[in-house]
Amino acid sequence: MYLEIVTPEAILFSGEVTSVVVPGVNGEFQMLDNHAPIISLLGKGDVKVFGDMNLEEEVATKFTEGENGATLLSINSGTIEMKDNKVVVLAD
Repeated sequence: MYLEIVTPEAILFSGEVTSVVVPGVNGEFQMLDNHAPIISLLGKGDVKVFGDMNLEEEVATKFTEGENGATLLSINSGTIEMKDNKVVVLAD
């Protein structure tokens, strides 16, 4: 699936990934390939991305390494949209 992570300052990542786990306001949930369309609010927590992420040098410091090969991005809030195998995370 294709993932875009966007903040008010910049597009932090854009590319193919295996799966994404996000901190929904009612709990954490995961999206895999061909997930049903969804729009949701995000709460404070970590966006966990699985797959090979080639991060640009300018934004790499915003991400950390997590367990099981996950790449983590801490957010305070945001929204997510999954449609047609494309995930867009608008994060703050």
